[in-house]
Amino acid sequence: MKKKIVVPAVLTAVLAAGGLLYFTHTHPLEKVAAAPAPPPAVPIVAGTVAQHDVPIYLSGVGTVIAYNTDVVRAQIQGQIISINFTEGQTVHAGDLLAQIDPRPYQALIDQYTGNLERDQAQLINAQANFTRYSQLGDKGWATPQLIETQKAQVGQLQAAIKADQALIDAAKVQLSFTRLTSPIDGVVGIRQIDVGNIISPSTANGLVVVTQLDPISLIFTLPETNLPQIQQQQQKTNAPLAVLAYSQDDTTLLDQGVLGLVNNEILQTTGSIQLKANFPNKSRRLWPGELVNARLLVDTRHNGLTVAASAVQQGPNGAYVYVIDPNNTVESRPVKVAQISGGEVLIDSGLKANEQVVVDGQYKLQPGTRVTMLHGKAAQEAIAQSAQQAPIP
Repeated sequence: MKKKIVVPAVLTAVLAAGGLLYFTHTHPLEKVAAAPAPPPAVPIVAGTVAQHDVPIYLSGVGTVIAYNTDVVRAQIQGQIISINFTEGQTVHAGDLLAQIDPRPYQALIDQYTGNLERDQAQLINAQANFTRYSQLGDKGWATPQLIETQKAQVGQLQAAIKADQALIDAAKVQLSFTRLTSPIDGVVGIRQIDVGNIISPSTANGLVVVTQLDPISLIFTLPETNLPQIQQQQQKTNAPLAVLAYSQDDTTLLDQGVLGLVNNEILQTTGSIQLKANFPNKSRRLWPGELVNARLLVDTRHNGLTVAASAVQQGPNGAYVYVIDPNNTVESRPVKVAQISGGEVLIDSGLKANEQVVVDGQYKLQPGTRVTMLHGKAAQEAIAQSAQQAPIP
């Protein structure tokens, strides 16, 4: 008979522990999956909501026109013997621009002067005869008819002298027309006729065009719906409203002037009103025919809230701004824009003073995104890079 082998319980426990140790060394337990790391903070450029007095402008497009424009024309016919200006030259009223040959008109003056001197000599003789005949008539030695005839001759010669003097004056006026002078202060344009040519009142283009540049005017248009606001502000201030003229890209201030005229009728075809502003134009940065942007100052909002124009984004529901909260996360907040001027947006509602908003880097954001703010050179480089990546409109 076979003997049963009895394994003690203690030995069984030891073997079980050894097997477990072997298993753990040869087949380690799988580690529990770690929680996902939070996404890195998005670098952005931040700005602060400022509070200050903000001018309210009405913006329109206008054309610069000369304050005065004169075509220098001849009032008599003659040959031009000299040109006394350079194209593009600044001239003053009365400056000589060209000279027409004066000899034919001087000859007329000499002729009429000779006639005057002849009639004056005849008048002296007729007056002497009238005096003698009057004395003889008092003594009865001259007939009344002879005396009356001599008196009439004196009157006739006096009238002839007046006519001679009138002819001389008229000839002097004609002689003065041989000097073509500038009627205004301004700048001369391109010469239309050369020395040696015959010029006359019928010459189409005249001699030259003189344009007054300082002061200068600007005619621009605004929607007719702005007219009540303009009229109300004029009555309120009782003074001309300020007008700013900017370049076409709206970045360069060209000059500052005042509103001179609101036209007396509305353009029915466009539903707009024409306005005329006058500028001193001392630096001559406004030029006739130039297309510029005009800003009419109609009010000033005190303690207005402003942010950089790049902070305002457009979404399906309108304008919004990314606001940075104290935890450096962003929220999308709708805003109401009053005006955009000079790279600055005036906010009607949606923001508070001194809040931090994102002015660059919005394309990586969504509500709740954690952000880190760039400063100094890094902020400038981010703005420049964003500008290069911006789509061309």
